[in-house]
Amino acid sequence: MADDAADRLAILKQIYRYCRSVDRLDVPLGHAVFHEDSTADFGSYKGSGRGWIDFICEEHRKYLHHSHQVTNVIIEIDGDRAGSESYVTATLRSRESDGPVVQFQFWARYVDRWSKRAGHWAIDTRECVIDFDQRCEVTPIGDHQRARRDIADPSYTALELAR
Repeated sequence: MADDAADRLAILKQIYRYCRSVDRLDVPLGHAVFHEDSTADFGSYKGSGRGWIDFICEEHRKYLHHSHQVTNVIIEIDGDRAGSESYVTATLRSRESDGPVVQFQFWARYVDRWSKRAGHWAIDTRECVIDFDQRCEVTPIGDHQRARRDIADPSYTALELAR
């Protein structure tokens, strides 16, 4: 039972690290979430899992802000293999040619197959299933400069101090 709880926690941490990697544009962190021979299918992208990280981190540089939250995580483990479903809300903002700020929101699910290799849980296959989405103009309340999309974000200092 203790191994099962530890494995679930390890997988859950990887799911959270994925969101952190794409929001902070932390490519090495994102690569560690996927096995080297993994695959990813996001509809518009089908290829390697690590290739997806490279692609999406570069694409996210085009946006002013982006944030991913994961909820309702279900994990089923069978030895060194596992499957999971995680609900995700992704919100991205952009401004096109000095026009209004446009916000894109996606409500989706990450459907993942995992394996534990050399003691490390990582994704073998990820399929992103988009349930619905929207695009709308928004009026930002403020200009939030403390949030960063790199290692200058305050969270890196706090997390490093916790080690």
